[in-house]
Amino acid sequence: MVQPIDIEIYIRQGLDCAHLQVDGDGHHFEAVIVSESFEGLRLVARHQKVYGVLGDRMREEIHALSMKTLTPQEWSQQASQSSR
Repeated sequence: MVQPIDIEIYIRQGLDCAHLQVDGDGHHFEAVIVSESFEGLRLVARHQKVYGVLGDRMREEIHALSMKTLTPQEWSQQASQSSR
């Protein structure tokens, strides 16, 4: 069974992440992915980039993955807004 740490490793192998957090129960996963490579991309393109990194694992090992994909600037803005 795939664990959150496995998904983190898969993503880090193909994507330079400033921050990466994956949680889940072995079947359903949630990821927060912060990467400069998302700069200038719309949400769908960001998700496609992550799906591309995960490749066949999305069909074979990972059945449900919800993602929050942010640039470092968006991550920083979100952090400063939540600390207010």
